[in-house]
Amino acid sequence: MINFRYHVVSLTAVFLALAIGLVVGTAALNGPVADSLKERVNGLSKDNQLMRQRVSDMQKELELEEQFAAEIAQVVLPGKLTGRRVLVMDLPSGREHTEGVLKMLQTAGATITGRVDLQDKFINPDNNSNLMELAVTAARPSAPASGLPGNGHGVETSSALLASVLLDRPDGAAPVTEADRRAVLASYTNAGYLTTDEKVTGPAEAVLLVSGQPYVDKDSAKKDESVVKIAEQFDRTGAIVVAGVGSSDGNVVAVVRGDPVLSQSISTVDDANTTQGQVVTSLALAQQLTEKKAGQYGVGDNAPSLLPKLPR
Repeated sequence: MINFRYHVVSLTAVFLALAIGLVVGTAALNGPVADSLKERVNGLSKDNQLMRQRVSDMQKELELEEQFAAEIAQVVLPGKLTGRRVLVMDLPSGREHTEGVLKMLQTAGATITGRVDLQDKFINPDNNSNLMELAVTAARPSAPASGLPGNGHGVETSSALLASVLLDRPDGAAPVTEADRRAVLASYTNAGYLTTDEKVTGPAEAVLLVSGQPYVDKDSAKKDESVVKIAEQFDRTGAIVVAGVGSSDGNVVAVVRGDPVLSQSISTVDDANTTQGQVVTSLALAQQLTEKKAGQYGVGDNAPSLLPKLPR
């Protein structure tokens, strides 16, 4: 007869056998498995170190390239824009690069007639009607509303008015008076559409538009279109270079390069966020003013070359 003691002894024997099996199995596998895991961890650690070193080397290389560009600017830029009057205008998306662009223009000897910071409000499609009305009320006798576009696009109409007071007038046209120029700028400044450095000394013969990446919000298509309208209207009045960042779809640089008409008169640089691109921006502007020639420069796939050909 099987009693309780027999069951206890049997169960004890079973659990003892399992314990011994686990110990023996673990002892048998522990060496190979542990060695394999250790080898893999060491391999990953070495790969990580190599990648870190590669990133460090690339960062150092980039810093040296920027240093080289800054030093070469002192060789190639002086005198390229001496006596040339240049207006600098920027968008919020590219504003952080404006100081670098200005520095290279000054190295090239340009006379900066002023800096105009366009605000997001200027290109917000919700303000289209207000901009149309402002263009009419801000116009002055020497900058009349009669010559402005009448297609109902507020940014285009206002850009045309601003271009007429900030750039040289076409041959034969009466110049804008200083009082009217200040009045027009004050109208847009007081309404929050732009800010100026309060040193707009007179009309410029060329404009440098500093932009950035395309917009990505729900109104991005209309905003990107408005940026192109700004460039178009200033192009109608004087020489223009768009100093941008990248050349992806929607970017004003990409739009200009993809347009067979605009690309013949508007120059673009797609790496204005680098010292190299800022140097090239001044060279592109010099090419516009001296050779009356537009070019597309930078590191993007749709840029024919890095920089304009320097005259011998």
